[in-house]
This record gives sequence, structure tokens and C-alpha cells, in this order.
Amino acid sequence: MKIEIWSDIACPWCYIGKRRFEDALDGFAHKDVVDVEWRSFQLDPSLPDHFDGTETEYLSQMKVMPAAQVRQMFDHVTQQAAGVGLNYDFDSIVVANSFTAHRFLHFAKTHGLMSEAKEALLSGHFEKGRDIGDIEYLAEVGQEIGLDPDEVRRVLATDEFTDEVQSDISEARSLGANGVPFFVIDRKYGISGAQPAEVFTQALETAWDEGQKLTVLAGTPQSAGSDSTEEFADGAVCGPDGCN
Repeated sequence: MKIEIWSDIACPWCYIGKRRFEDALDGFAHKDVVDVEWRSFQLDPSLPDHFDGTETEYLSQMKVMPAAQVRQMFDHVTQQAAGVGLNYDFDSIVVANSFTAHRFLHFAKTHGLMSEAKEALLSGHFEKGRDIGDIEYLAEVGQEIGLDPDEVRRVLATDEFTDEVQSDISEARSLGANGVPFFVIDRKYGISGAQPAEVFTQALETAWDEGQKLTVLAGTPQSAGSDSTEEFADGAVCGPDGCN
């Protein structure tokens, strides 16, 4: 089973959704054969490399909302984050464009370390007040997860992995995703938003059960007596009583 997850590092619900999904996956009987792939998405591509102000000021300006209302929204999200063991600190968030960080994730992917990089950047952004737009910070994260920091700096000083990030974003839109997190299971099932773990559990079980069923492309299935194997009535078949 393959699960693709589109998300943005600067999306608070994406981190919460990640934890809820991981809780569901941890209890899934077939988790060892599940392949999780992180895909890039940007909620606000127009954001400058860095915004000279707080997260409250940024959202207040962008959404034309009173600062007090933004703070109420942050309090709600912080409570939801705490429910899955995350310690959000909106007062310390550095508002920065996430595109360079997404390129870093794709570089980490070439070394099989995208999941580790994703977790580190989300925690750094929402819990530790680190600057996800700063190449030196990304090099630091790279070193922590086993990448060569000098190679990280070299890659991010160029436009490498730009096409990969843009391709992810385009593909999300082609699938109808206008927001994140967005989960796609085997390209058959889509789950939008940071749903409760129970929803992810149900989706995993449904997708697994459906994936084990045979889809008949020709003929009509009919029972083969006590044998559980199905045969096709409309074509030439062989059964317990011979062939026809």
C-alpha cells in the first residue's frame, strides 16, 4: 500500500495531521508493507523569503482579521497540537517562505531521509522558532539527520530540486487538492485535512480490504461450489465438473 501526503512545512494542521496519521498507522496490522511518501505543497507561494513581523501580524494582514481573532485561532490550534504531544509556540515562529525548505526535503529524499527531514523541520518551525528559510539552519538539520552540511549548502545555493517541488504542487492540484494536509492512498482514496486518528484507521482498513479483492474485467463471477475460487461464467472456463 502506498500513501502520498501533500503538506507544507508552514502549515500547523499538517504537523497535527502527521501525528494523527502516524497514530493510526502505528496500530495498523499491515503497517510493515505501507510505503509513505511526502509530497510538497505551498499554502502561500507569494510569501517573501522572510516576513518582517510575527505570525500573528502576518495572518492578520493576509486574512484581514483582527489580531485578537488570530490569537484565538492560534489558541485553538495549540490545544489541538497538545492533544497529539506537540508543543506549538506561535509567538516564536519565524515567518518565511517554505520553498527552499521543500527543495531541501527533496534533496534529503535522494538519501532516503525525507521523513526524518520533514519531522525535524516541522518541529523546528512550530516548536522551536527556527527559520526554515535559512540555508544555514537547513544545513544544521541536514547534519543532524546524517547529511553532509556542505553539500546541503551547495545544493540550496542553486535551483536544484525546483522542478521536483513544482511538480508535486502541480500534481496536487490535478488531484483536486486545494489545501493541505492531503492524503492519497493507492491513488484510489483521498483524505483531506487533519482528520482524527480513527478516520485514518478506517481509511487504512478500507483501502487494505478493497486492495485484496479481485476486480473482474470480463465475465460474470459465479460460485464454484464449496471452492472459494471464483470462475467467469461468460467466458470459457474450467471448473469442478470439467471445462466448457
